[in-house]
Amino acid sequence: MKIIFPVAFFPEKCYTECTMSLFSLEEYRNRRVCVAFSGGADSVCLLHHFYSGAAQYAITLTALTCEHGIRGEQSLADLRFAEELCARWKIPLAVFRRDIPAYAARHKIGLEEAGRIFRHECFETVLREGNADLIATAHHRDDYAETVLFRLARGTSLAGMKVFSEKYARPLLHAGRAEIESYLAEHGLDFVEDASNADTSYTRNALRHEVLPLLERCVPGAKRNLTAFARLAAQDDEYLQRLAAAALPAEGLPQIAVDLPDPIFYRAAVQALKRLGAERDYTQALLDEIAALRNLQSGRRICLPQGIEAIREHGMIVFCRPRRGNQECAFACGTFCFGDYTVTVGEGTNEEGLRFDPDAVPPDSVVRTRREGDVFTPFGGRSKTLKKYLTDQKIPARIGHGLPLLAHGNEILAVIGVEISDLIKITAKTVRQGYLVCRDHTIQPL
Repeated sequence: MKIIFPVAFFPEKCYTECTMSLFSLEEYRNRRVCVAFSGGADSVCLLHHFYSGAAQYAITLTALTCEHGIRGEQSLADLRFAEELCARWKIPLAVFRRDIPAYAARHKIGLEEAGRIFRHECFETVLREGNADLIATAHHRDDYAETVLFRLARGTSLAGMKVFSEKYARPLLHAGRAEIESYLAEHGLDFVEDASNADTSYTRNALRHEVLPLLERCVPGAKRNLTAFARLAAQDDEYLQRLAAAALPAEGLPQIAVDLPDPIFYRAAVQALKRLGAERDYTQALLDEIAALRNLQSGRRICLPQGIEAIREHGMIVFCRPRRGNQECAFACGTFCFGDYTVTVGEGTNEEGLRFDPDAVPPDSVVRTRREGDVFTPFGGRSKTLKKYLTDQKIPARIGHGLPLLAHGNEILAVIGVEISDLIKITAKTVRQGYLVCRDHTIQPL
């Protein structure tokens, strides 16, 4: 859905006498801010505060709302409220819609997770199309406490929320629910109440309405202490994340030394997964599985979500997506794709290629991947199993299983890109020469 906002829009000044300031707008001066707006109490408070000072601070103010298709007519009524309020304040509003129950069923995920994905996609759409510099969300201190408790319970990262990140702002993060309610009362602001917020079958709602109030009664100040603890943990985490990033190679497949200290190893593992495109929180249990590879022999591997593997290779844990294998094609001159590789077979010489005697290659030879029983006679060497040869060359199994091989039966005539067999070497009797070149699509030429 393409949203077009005005290039420059400054709402007229709000003349309501303001005696309570939730946060300073100075940091948003001359910026284009899009407020995530649902019409609920928190987002009304956030939008109004920006609206009140937008002209003074030259803020280009817009809003977006996400209609989840969960609550039927009530949801549509909330949408109408959001549209009418933005129209009254002359704030451009982008409306996004999705049938979240159908989306959740199709992707086999919960409604909460489906809604979170949808909202994030809406935010990214506005940013990607250049309609805002940042998205402002109405997360406040009590939300932060819920998030901390939720992550502790799930065993996921305690990385704290920030008031500012690269593309997002959470200006109310230092305000509690009581302060927000006071602001709304002071300015006589209406808002809508999402009935599903009271449904404790949703994890977040159960934490908000049942767990946190009980915790607060047992330990007064618990919510404030949770957020303070998370902020300190976030500072520590930020430092350790930098160390973890430095422990990963700048290019190629992400890999981690097995002897890294646990606080750095675990963070490096998460960064490695994200580098391969995994976008989700990983539980401590899953990270422990990766860490367990440190005590296993080289070659052991585990399958991770989203098609990623972690493999122990000597002193490293390597993260990758499995290479495509089990292919076979006729051996002939030309250039062709073979799994993750591009293979070129030519006549004459090539500085990049392996030289061989084409007439020594049986006519029914093929290019294929590795099989049980394969043997190889390295150039100038003795025959051995292909497995032993690859091990001697320190070629990891994850690569060896997908390498293109020139084969005649179980006799390997060339590990293309690595070495030719002594059986097809150029000799004094050679009439013509050929060459083999192999390039890896994903990393470097072999």
